[in-house]
Amino acid sequence: MMEENKEQGQTSAEHRDQEGKDKKKGSSKEGVADRETALQKARAEAAENYDRLLRVSADFENYKKRVAKEKSDLIRYGNDELIKELLPVIDNLERALGHANAEGNEEGVRSGVEMTLQQFLGILQRFGVIPIAAEGEPFDPTKHEAVMEQATGDYDPGHVVAELQKGYLLNDRLVRPAKVVVAKVHEDAEENPESETE
Repeated sequence: MMEENKEQGQTSAEHRDQEGKDKKKGSSKEGVADRETALQKARAEAAENYDRLLRVSADFENYKKRVAKEKSDLIRYGNDELIKELLPVIDNLERALGHANAEGNEEGVRSGVEMTLQQFLGILQRFGVIPIAAEGEPFDPTKHEAVMEQATGDYDPGHVVAELQKGYLLNDRLVRPAKVVVAKVHEDAEENPESETE
């Protein structure tokens, strides 16, 4: 009987081992299935991310092309409004030349050219271009270009005596410096420094 109990104990132990193996196989099958599901999810997510990357890259390329075209058009046609404003000035100059050919009409031509100049300066001012004040002002190397010096008693040394060519600013940025003549100490004052102190 003991042998029978032993055999039954072995059989039940074998049976438990077999059940444990079956459970392991079942759980390993479930684990494999879970891993495959997770892998499929990860692949789908990767494919979705890759597709999104391709779309964003294409959108960015289109954006760069659009910006390049807009920049090109801005450079090419950016002065369109300015040109439209200047065309009447050309018309007025042509009219003035037409009147200049008529004899004895000098005063009319002069007033026509003065009006055209004022119109032209007004257009430039609307676009932010203003002339630089020079004559009588202290010399400013950021706005003035000294062409020569002149001894004079009418202006203090270092001040602008005359303007040879106007300078202009565009929205506070220098477009062209004014070419000027700068006052220097008058020769009489250099020779007699005592007379100034007396």
